Amino acid sequence: QLETLEQEEQECLELRPHPTVKTTHIVSHEHGMTVTKTLQEGEAEPQSLGFSYSRAKLRGLLLEGASLLLLRLLARRQTMPPDLVFPAINTEGDLCTSSY
Repeated sequence: QLETLEQEEQECLELRPHPTVKTTHIVSHEHGMTVTKTLQEGEAEPQSLGFSYSRAKLRGLLLEGASLLLLRLLARRQTMPPDLVFPAINTEGDLCTSSY
């Protein structure tokens, strides 16, 4: 049984005159997961927003790393179960579903 303990995603946009860096940091803990989003535009102070999800809401959660492993496994088996849907967290940090 695989479980994501921590994940960090960084996106850099080279926009002139103010490059933008977006970072999403997800950490698993006893009660669920905490998501921290940080946005820095140019030389301005970084702006952060954090929120948490309970374990109950995250049951079966499939984050990016686990999704890649699942896709490799499905490709190797050359089979696709019908209606394969998992809870996921989108680029904004909101809960959504991931369908295959």
